[in-house]
Amino acid sequence: MIGLMMKMSKVEIIEKYLDKLFKDPKCELNYTKDYELLIAIVLSAQTTDKRVNSVTPMLFDKYDNLEKLMNADINNIESILRPLGSFRKKAVYVKEIARTLVIDYNGKVPTNRKNLEAMPGVGRKTVNVFLGEFYNIPAIAVDTHVERVSKRLGLAKDKDDVRGIEEKLKRKFKREDWAKRHLQLVLFGRYHCKAVSPNCDECELNEICKHKKRS
Repeated sequence: MIGLMMKMSKVEIIEKYLDKLFKDPKCELNYTKDYELLIAIVLSAQTTDKRVNSVTPMLFDKYDNLEKLMNADINNIESILRPLGSFRKKAVYVKEIARTLVIDYNGKVPTNRKNLEAMPGVGRKTVNVFLGEFYNIPAIAVDTHVERVSKRLGLAKDKDDVRGIEEKLKRKFKREDWAKRHLQLVLFGRYHCKAVSPNCDECELNEICKHKKRS
């Protein structure tokens, strides 16, 4: 590994390993329509994709179009979303997003960042995930996994905030790879470079990992 590092840059080493682990990374949120993905991403805040996937089938089966969703009883939505954190607030977001899409965008999720971020519960990270996944628009979303991995691997500094990390990653990776690298970093952080008990002994990035050097 040391010999390889002498021939390749740090970013190239990371890219090679991510490609080895996740050749064709996939978003782990289940969806069939554009608005289902957007809502699922909003629901995923402060919880896991697995838990979101446990409630969205019921939500989207019961309210199988945006008109039904915007007119749904808030108590019924809350009941479905109860397994999620902040389910009452998220129920409001769901109804308001559906209403906005129906009234302002003829039922289609826009690609304009400003319009998306104007919706309740939709921030920059949500927009980046959505645009990269559904429209394949180059974007890098920085969640807790991406932030942790980026700092451990020296792609960002410990003091960097989320936006600063995003800009550094965009400079380090090719634009056409941004959506792919985002997913790879998420999956790497979720299943390998975990916050607690990371799989350091099995990782091929030990030589460049700050966390490994401290442990």
